[in-house]
Amino acid sequence: MLSGPETYGPLTDPAHGLSELIPLLIITSCQQFQSPFRPTDLMVSIGTPASAENGSATPNPVTAACDADRMLQAGDGYHPSANEITPESEFLKKRKSSILPLEVGTRVMCRWRDNKYHPVKVIERRRVHCGGPNDYEYYVHYTEFNRRLDEWVKLDQLDLDSVEAVVDEKVEDKVTSLKMTRHQKRKIDETHVEGHEELDAASLREHEEFTKVKNIATIELGRYEIETWYFSPFPPEYNDSLKLYFCEFCLNFMKRKEQLQRHMRKCDLKHPPGDEIYRSGTLSMFEVDGKKNKVYGQNLCYLAKLFLDHKTLYYDVDLFLFYILCECDDRGCHMVGYFSKEKHSEESYNLACILTLPPYQRKGYGKFLIAFSYELSKKEGKVGTPERPLSDLGLLSYRGYWTRVLLDILKKHKGNISIKELSDMTAIKAEDILNTLQSLELIQYRKGQHVICADPKVLDRHLKAAGRGGLEVDVSKLIWTPYKEQG
Repeated sequence: MLSGPETYGPLTDPAHGLSELIPLLIITSCQQFQSPFRPTDLMVSIGTPASAENGSATPNPVTAACDADRMLQAGDGYHPSANEITPESEFLKKRKSSILPLEVGTRVMCRWRDNKYHPVKVIERRRVHCGGPNDYEYYVHYTEFNRRLDEWVKLDQLDLDSVEAVVDEKVEDKVTSLKMTRHQKRKIDETHVEGHEELDAASLREHEEFTKVKNIATIELGRYEIETWYFSPFPPEYNDSLKLYFCEFCLNFMKRKEQLQRHMRKCDLKHPPGDEIYRSGTLSMFEVDGKKNKVYGQNLCYLAKLFLDHKTLYYDVDLFLFYILCECDDRGCHMVGYFSKEKHSEESYNLACILTLPPYQRKGYGKFLIAFSYELSKKEGKVGTPERPLSDLGLLSYRGYWTRVLLDILKKHKGNISIKELSDMTAIKAEDILNTLQSLELIQYRKGQHVICADPKVLDRHLKAAGRGGLEVDVSKLIWTPYKEQG
C-alpha cells in the first residue's frame, strides 16, 4: 500500500485555470488621503447603517470614507473607539437576525472554489454542532452547474446582501421555460434521442427530492481519494459517514481506515472476480457475472451511483454482466471504469450503465468502453444501442463515438451506401445512425428520398470537431464467447 491517497476533486484538473484567481483590493478614499498603501494596511469595509434607535442621524458616507482614510494613515497604532464600530455591528446583527436561518429554497450568492460568487439555491440545512440558534450549514445547488457540484457550505461563504425570497417551484419552472432561447431549444433537440423512455417531469422531481443531498462526501479507492458527485442509497448504517473506504479489488466498503487495513491483509483478490476476456499491454477487461458474484455486483452499483445521476440502482444483479476495465501493474489490476449490460435485452441494449472513475477521465477510457461494447455486439452478430436515459457525459461520449465511426466510413467509402449497410458494418442501431447524421446536417431530402451528403470537406470539419478516437480496441486480443452460448 502507498503511504497515502491522492486527493482527486474538481480543482485538481489543470483545466480549471487556477492562475485566474487574482485577488482584487479596492480602497475607498477621499481627498485627505495622501499616504501610499502599505502591505501592513488593513482593508476596511464601511457600511451605511440605518438610523439608530436613539434618533441619531445616519452617518454621512463621505465622513465614513474619510474615517477609513484616517484609520489607514494611522496604521497599526489606530484603535477605533466603541461608538465608531457599534452602529455597524448592531446593524449587521439586526440584518442577520432578520433573515437567518435561511429557508430551504432561498436564492443567494455563494463563494465557490474559484473564489468567485455564483448563484445558488438552498436545498437543505443542518445545525452546527454546539452552535447558536441561527448557526447552520447549508446544502446548496449551484444553479449554473450540474448537480454533481452540490455541497455543504458555511455561512461565511454566503453573501447575505444577495438573499432572495423563496420562489414557488412551479412558477419558476414556467418562467425558465419561457426564457429559453431558440438556440437553447435547438441544442436540447440535438441531444434528445427519440424512441426511448426518459424520466418525465414528475418522476424527475421525485428523484431529485429523494436524492437531493449527497450522503457520502468522499471515498478512498486504491491510491485515490475521490469527491463524490451524487447520492447513493447505501445501507442506513453508512449514511452518517462522510467518507467510505473501498477495497479496490473486491469493492467491499468500510467506515474507517483501520477496517480497510485489516481487510486488505485478508483479501486475496488482486483483480475483479470473473474471467479476463481481454489483455493488451497494461489494459485488461474482466467479465463478471452478477449471478455468480452478487456481492461484488451490488457493491459496484453502490459505488457507481455516487457518480451517475438518473440511473436506477438494481439490487437484482443476477440479470447483468459487468465488464470491468483495469490498469494492471505488479500490485494487481486496478479498476478505472466499467460498463454493464443485460444478459438478454429485447430492446437490443448492449450497455446499461457506463462509468469512468473521475481520476481516470480524459484519458480515452470512456471511448474505449463504448467501442468495446460494440465489438461484443459484432461478436454476437447483433446491432446494439445504449440504454436510455444516458447521463450528460455519456451522451456526449456516444455522440462523439458515433460521429467518428460513421464519418470515417463515409470518408473512405466509394459509391452509394445505405443506413442499413452502415448499421451492419458498425453494429450501431439504425435510429442512432439517422439521429447522428441529422444532427450533423448530413441528411437531405432529394427526389422523394433521404440521401446522405458526404462532402469530404464537411466530413473533415465534423471529424475534427468530434475529437480524437481515444484508445483502440485490438480485436485480436478479445477472447470471448457470447453469454447465450455458455454452458
